[in-house]
Amino acid sequence: TAIIPGCYMSRLPLIGVTACTKQIGLHPYHITGDKYVRAVAVAAKGLPLIIPSLAELIDPTDILDGLDGLLFTGSPSNIEPHLYHGPASAPDTLHDPERDRTTLPLIRAALAAGVPVLGICRGFQELNVALGGSLHQKLHEVEGFIEHREDPSAPVEVQYAPSHAMHVQPGGVLAALGLPTEFEVNSIHTQGIDRLAPGLRAEALAPDGLVEAVSVKDGKAFALAVQWHPEWQVSSNPIYLAIFQAFGDACRRRATQRDADASVNA
Repeated sequence: TAIIPGCYMSRLPLIGVTACTKQIGLHPYHITGDKYVRAVAVAAKGLPLIIPSLAELIDPTDILDGLDGLLFTGSPSNIEPHLYHGPASAPDTLHDPERDRTTLPLIRAALAAGVPVLGICRGFQELNVALGGSLHQKLHEVEGFIEHREDPSAPVEVQYAPSHAMHVQPGGVLAALGLPTEFEVNSIHTQGIDRLAPGLRAEALAPDGLVEAVSVKDGKAFALAVQWHPEWQVSSNPIYLAIFQAFGDACRRRATQRDADASVNA
C-alpha cells in the first residue's frame, strides 16, 4: 500500500502533561494546573493527557509508546537538591519526591526516543537536572541576580504580568521561530539554573545573565524549556503562542509518523 505523507493525521496529537502529588484532606491526588492543559488544547492544538506521578508502577517506555509529545509543567514544589548534589533545602521548602522520581527518568527517556518536549518553570529545571545540571535554590540570596519572585500579595494578573526583558541568543530554536531578539516575560520563580547541563544550549538570558531558556543540543526532536510561563494567557501573547505552536507542530509530525508506522505494520 502506498504511503501518502500526511494522510494519517486525522486525530489530535496526544500530549502528556506531568502531574504533581498533593494531599487534599485525607486523600492524595495527582493534579496539574488548568492553564497547562488548556494551553496544550488551545495553543498546541493537542489532546492533553495527565501523567500521574507513579514511577514505581509505570515504566517511562510504557508512557512514551502512547504519546506524541510531553509538557513538563510548573509547580509550587522544588526538585530535591540531593538529585543535583546541592545543599539541603531550607526547612519550609515544598518538595514532591514522587514527581521527581517520575519526571527525571521520563525526560531522559523522551529525549532518547525522539518525543517532542516542552518544559516550563519546574519542568525547565527538571530538564537541566535530568541532564546533569544544578540549581540555585534561592536566587534572591545570590549576589548579582535581580528579583525573580512574584509579589504573593498581588492579584494573579499582576503576578503574571511582564517583569523583565529576555535576550534571545542567536542560532538557536527561539531565534529560528522568528522571535524578536528581546521581549518581555513574566517572572515567578525562586530557583534557577546554577550549572547548565552539558547537553543543553542556552537559548535566552535574563538581564542579570541568568539562563531562562534552553534547548537540547543535537536533539532528535523539538526539545525546549523556559523558566517563565508562556502558558499564561497564551492566545493573546504572540511570543508565547509561537512557542506552543512550534511544540504542537512537532507533536503532529510525530503523530503522523506513528500512524504511518502503525499502518505499515498492520
